Amino acid sequence: MNDDVTVERLARTVHEGQRSMPAPEDRPLLVCKPRAIESWRIFKIMSEFVDGFDVIRRYGLAATFFGSARSSFEDKVYKDATDLAGRLAKKGFAIITGGSAGVMQAANKGAFEAGGASVGLNINLPHEQIYNPYLTDRFGFDHFFVRKVMLTYASEVYIYFPGGFGTQNEFFEILTLVQTGKTRKMPIILFDSSYWKPLITFFEEVLYKKHAAISKEDLELYKVVDTVDEAYEYILANVSC
Repeated sequence: MNDDVTVERLARTVHEGQRSMPAPEDRPLLVCKPRAIESWRIFKIMSEFVDGFDVIRRYGLAATFFGSARSSFEDKVYKDATDLAGRLAKKGFAIITGGSAGVMQAANKGAFEAGGASVGLNINLPHEQIYNPYLTDRFGFDHFFVRKVMLTYASEVYIYFPGGFGTQNEFFEILTLVQTGKTRKMPIILFDSSYWKPLITFFEEVLYKKHAAISKEDLELYKVVDTVDEAYEYILANVSC
């Protein structure tokens, strides 16, 4: 078939299609958001912020633990979380976690058994989200971003054990806030160098050396540790209220 004929037919088809389309004012309005109620959500969000801050303001000195909600890592990971949380609790730190299972439960257990404050900031999901049994205080959020703000501003030190997407998400949130000066500089602990090594290598070799996407000082915003003693001593030496 002649190319000119093909192009002509295509142009005529498009033109006819355009003529058959209703004028903009006659087209049905497609609404993807529930506009009738959307504006009222702000009051629920405000309420969650107020209630969340009321919870975290009860605790002056606090340490937030992040890590997997699953029990798929080595037993040592959970034991170290329990031991470190217990030692910090005895020093007066409230231990704050997401309130669920895995590393979070291990940290809350350490605080609870040491007689300290053990706080869980959980998320309300369509299926029941389980709270671990080692909490002395807890609060459930409907919005992930409100919960993230509470976890972000709750503590004087942030401790990241091995975990999944959520752990990585929270790590980058804190790291970016400190890097950009949107929050004060504070200890950021990455526990278990074997787990964090691929990511740290990416920071050093790709982000810093290859692309200069971060500065050398940014590589000093976190501390990688392998033992409870190392983490504990670093925290006590670097936490300031």
